[in-house]
Amino acid sequence: MLEVKEYKNILEDLKLKFKTSQIKAYIKVNSELLKFYWYLGKKIIEVQNNYKWGSKFLENLSKDLSKAFPNVKGFSKRNLELIRKWVGFWDNEIAKQAVSQIFQIPWGHNIVIIQKCKDIDEAIFYVENTLKNGISRNVLVHQIESGLFYRKNKAINNFEKTLPPVQSDLAKEITKDPYIFDFLSLSEEYKEKELENALIENIKDFLLELGNGFAFVGKQYKIEVSNQEYRIDLLFYHLKLHSYIVIELKNDEFKPEYAGKLNFYVSVVDDKLKSDKDNPTIGILICKSKDNLIVEYALRDVNKPIGVSEYKLTRELPEELKNNLPSEEDIKKQFHKENNE
Repeated sequence: MLEVKEYKNILEDLKLKFKTSQIKAYIKVNSELLKFYWYLGKKIIEVQNNYKWGSKFLENLSKDLSKAFPNVKGFSKRNLELIRKWVGFWDNEIAKQAVSQIFQIPWGHNIVIIQKCKDIDEAIFYVENTLKNGISRNVLVHQIESGLFYRKNKAINNFEKTLPPVQSDLAKEITKDPYIFDFLSLSEEYKEKELENALIENIKDFLLELGNGFAFVGKQYKIEVSNQEYRIDLLFYHLKLHSYIVIELKNDEFKPEYAGKLNFYVSVVDDKLKSDKDNPTIGILICKSKDNLIVEYALRDVNKPIGVSEYKLTRELPEELKNNLPSEEDIKKQFHKENNE
């Protein structure tokens, strides 16, 4: 008989596959248009490089193409400028490997990538991630703005020693360092329980930050060993890894004993919840801060797959932006000035 847990996992897997297939169908229809945009962009660049056309060239081209194809919305002057920028961004030796891939993602995704990515390597990462996971444009914007490219696969872990190669690579892919919880509003002296509750209250944002494939099983999940009760902070099941994921939260600096406790939880889940069809359970410890060397020593002889990351409640401002922000004194002076006028 099909168990409720198994049915939920099957349902979540089918929903994920269907959403991905919807996006992939749209991508296929869109690819021919993008190939035309590429030809159009190269022609615009060629004309503007070889002929002394004034600023009216794009404006006239926009009007004439729109008149010839009144049902097509992609010939506005603004879109022609974006097409030119898009081709200029990708039309070089370094980026040639990705050109065939950019035709497979929607135009809106392409624009987000060239406008928000700092270099080709970062852009290629988001193109490949879009193709692999079929993500929406809103999710893509979130990933870029939260610096996923710089955080993905960064957790300190022992996956290579504790998992088969393919499973190890997949496990690394689902981790980040740091995790960004900027969607939370917490008091200054918050406790671990408050952090956990806030994450569950904002479960959609939390799942978005964790990444594709996570299915929520429960919080404070009860397990029993020798008539003693223990509770796992957060328990998930990963649909692509086919593994339980035990997440422990700590609102202080990493301590070696945290790895031992998480190793214990992972062992119990392997013994009591994992079926023959499931892959080994993985533990993720998310703490407020960590010393990387201490973490490496703590994980060295742990026999269960564990990754350790930090979390941030806010995103760091770029240094140049910090320098341009008014000081507290400046704000007070402005406030008094406005009140006295």
